Parts: sequence; structure tokens; C-alpha cells
Amino acid sequence: MTASSQASMLVVVDVDSTLIEQEVIELLAEFAGKADEVASVTERAMRGELDFAGSLRARVASLAGLDEEIIGLALEKIKLTKGAELLIEKIHASDGKVAAVSGGFIQILEPLAKKIGLDYYRANTLEIVNGKLTGDVLPPIIDKPAKAVALREWAYDLGLDHAKTIAIGDGANDLDMMQVAGLSIGFSAKPRVRVAADILVDSGDLSDVLALIGL
Repeated sequence: MTASSQASMLVVVDVDSTLIEQEVIELLAEFAGKADEVASVTERAMRGELDFAGSLRARVASLAGLDEEIIGLALEKIKLTKGAELLIEKIHASDGKVAAVSGGFIQILEPLAKKIGLDYYRANTLEIVNGKLTGDVLPPIIDKPAKAVALREWAYDLGLDHAKTIAIGDGANDLDMMQVAGLSIGFSAKPRVRVAADILVDSGDLSDVLALIGL
């Protein structure tokens, strides 16, 4: 997705447990009766104890055979994090752009992005054959390095120096994009992110980011 124009800043937000309250893979796993198993793997991955690509494939494998309609059911359960819409509104009002990059799934992120007016978005793609989830994801995998690549690409598209980019995330998968951004914000962050982030926001309200970025 592209949105080439002059911009004052680019804010890139992680999705699961940052832009939204839930972990999408866990919502999907509920339909497979494997929610607890998947939640445990997710937590270990976000703490940086597991390779993300491997853990993603292990979790998605549990969804094999499910009807693709579960994606819509999961989407209905998603709740935006408090302050998310206000954050987007104020950034846009200041001629900034807002992007979301996720280790989750484009089938969830795309309709959400269109609904709330994101300028860019990127996520993994669940493989679906004959209306069924195969238990796999299509390449390329959106992992920690890929999130940093996305931030760089979007900044380049906007003609922005990295100093005018801001990354917001909570887990180990966000560390690379936080490192390349001009400002990194840990939102209700896991331990490794708490150490690495420039600023921490622990209120659970994304609009509290506004004052930190001069809005």
C-alpha cells in the first residue's frame, strides 16, 4: 500500500496488544480449541525466547482445517486499544501518516486498517485453499527484521528522514523497527522492550502518546 505525499511524521504501530487489545492468533486458536497452547507460545515469542518465524508457523499449524469464516468471527471480537482512534485523528490533523505492521494476519489487518484510516499496513497472509485454512502462512514472513524494513520503506515513500519516524510496540518482535525509528515508544511493554525503548507508556491509552510527540 502506498500513500506518497508530504508528511510531517510517520508513526508506525504494532498491532496485537498495541493497536488492538487482543492477540489475533489467540482469537483464531479459540475456534480450534487450542487457545491456551497458542497463548503460551505467543508469550514466549514476545519475550524473545523463541524464533518468531518458527513460533508463528507452529501456532498457525494449529488452525489447519478451519473454515475461513472464522476470520470474520475473530474480526468481530477485536477491540481497538483505548485512544487508538484519537491518536490517528490527531496525527492526520498534523499532516502526519500512521502505519501498522503486524506479525499477525493481513486478512484481519486490512479491513481494520481501512475502517480506521491507516495510511500503510503490512502483515502475514494466512494460506487458504478451498475455503479452509491450511495451517500455513505465505511468504514473506513479517517478522522482526521485516517490521524494520517496512518502516524504512514507508519513510522513503514519504521522503521522510528516519528522525521523523516513531515506532510504537510492546514485544520483542518490535525491537528492530524501534531501533531504526527516530523515537521508540514501548506501550505496556514486555521486559526487553522496556529496556530498549526511548519512552514507556503504561497507561493502556494510546492517546497518551500524543503529548510525547508534540501533539
